[in-house]
Amino acid sequence: MNFLAHIYLSGNNKGIAIGNFIADGIRSNDYKKFPKNIQIGIILHRHIDTFTDTHKIVRQSTKRLHKNYSHYSGVIVDILYDHFLAKNWETYSNVPLAKYVEEFYDTLEDNFEILPIRVQKMMPYMIANNWLLSYASIDGITKVLEGMNRRTQNRSKMNLAVNELEEFYKEFEAEFTLFFKELIEFSKQKLKELHSQ
Repeated sequence: MNFLAHIYLSGNNKGIAIGNFIADGIRSNDYKKFPKNIQIGIILHRHIDTFTDTHKIVRQSTKRLHKNYSHYSGVIVDILYDHFLAKNWETYSNVPLAKYVEEFYDTLEDNFEILPIRVQKMMPYMIANNWLLSYASIDGITKVLEGMNRRTQNRSKMNLAVNELEEFYKEFEAEFTLFFKELIEFSKQKLKELHSQ
């Protein structure tokens, strides 16, 4: 899953949301130097990634992309799934998406000192271009995929995946909806376990 889903699956705990957001940049046991809730968020993120990467519905989505994008297919599906979460946000939250992401940006700014350097450098661009809100539109997802493609020196051709998104829109959305229902339950259960440890 991509940024928005990881933040959402953290529940209402700001520390857990930060941990879940920064987790990709934290190596192995380095998470132990963070406060407890951020640690929980980092561990939760890792469980979510494992659950997602091995799930048969997600594999169905990635299979559709594999011929053209090879090992980048999983990254693309993560981004596409964030699009469907943003687009259908009111199904999952009573807080409007614009307000939700604004509050998360405020949380990042309030905890700037604790964020890894990589995240500190990325944050101004993320907020200025309002990445999380932009996921709701195909234009926004196109820009995200273009940015990811640039990061691979144009090797991945991920920018072209918007074609598959449009061609198989209903299939991807149906897969996301089924999968995300399971992922929400998995994350709630995992959070309970992590809090009790």
